[in-house]
Amino acid sequence: MRLATHKDGSKDGQLLVVSADGERCLPAASRITNLREALEDWSASEPGLRALSERIENGEGDTLDPSALMAPLPRAWQWLDGSVFQTHADLMQIALGHEPIVHEKPLMYQGMSDRFLGPCDDVPFPSEEHGIDFEGEFAVIVDEVPMGTAASEAIELIRLIVQVNDWSLRNLAVPEMKTGFGWVQAKPACSMAPFAVTPDVLGDGWRDGRVCLDLAIDWNGVRFGNANGREMAFGFHELIAHAAATRDLAAGTVIGSGTVANADYGRVGSSCISERRAIEIIAEGQPRTNYMRFGEEVRMAATDAGGYCPFGVIEQRVIGPQG
Repeated sequence: MRLATHKDGSKDGQLLVVSADGERCLPAASRITNLREALEDWSASEPGLRALSERIENGEGDTLDPSALMAPLPRAWQWLDGSVFQTHADLMQIALGHEPIVHEKPLMYQGMSDRFLGPCDDVPFPSEEHGIDFEGEFAVIVDEVPMGTAASEAIELIRLIVQVNDWSLRNLAVPEMKTGFGWVQAKPACSMAPFAVTPDVLGDGWRDGRVCLDLAIDWNGVRFGNANGREMAFGFHELIAHAAATRDLAAGTVIGSGTVANADYGRVGSSCISERRAIEIIAEGQPRTNYMRFGEEVRMAATDAGGYCPFGVIEQRVIGPQG
């Protein structure tokens, strides 16, 4: 089942059920107006949403306008982002000049969750000097998770999977890290691809709590990376258990994988600019790739072996501060 959110002037938008080919949609039942509400009572909401999905696959539905879509979950109670690709951690240690990080436990921080940008929204930043970087990753949206839930149980509480661009301001990140507190200025709002999907949609692309799909990223129309999500040091079920070790997680909590990275980055490329800069430091002694400038664009689309794009496409332009 694929879900999307239509812009209707409200903060949470109108929930849509979308066909597998992304061409048609039907609005959710009148009593379920948005995805946040559906997630808060998933056991009651899911049967009706799946019934709509079956109707769409049988030919019903209106034409879907991709330009009218928000993030599938425009705001959430929590955004907890992990960093569980060891290759990314190794390269970031070089790029940012900090000590090596060993994944004895999942790394995770709590970020901004009161809004997720839509897949085609322009993204405003205050200054190019802050080091504007994209970060391609995957995330899951969970049902209620009781405190102390084990990873073996957490896998059953994953309701939806999404694709995320976790925007970062790299030149603000290191000073914030040195304070010993979490990021604030270095981590603005993330973006989401248009479709949130149930795990069954991914088929063999969902294994051991990991999204085993290639994430193709183009920067200004040029292929930048095509890393696969399979190399997570910890699966999403383990990230959920880590987050819930000392607290309950509200239904609708979003948990990210961190930047997708592979050990053979020389072949598949990277999912963020900072990684490429680290690779240049290794090879040449200094970085030569600049961060993003106003007017530049990034495109992200995860695909399976057959070329199917379950989450749809993030395609955004970076702009200056809005007046």
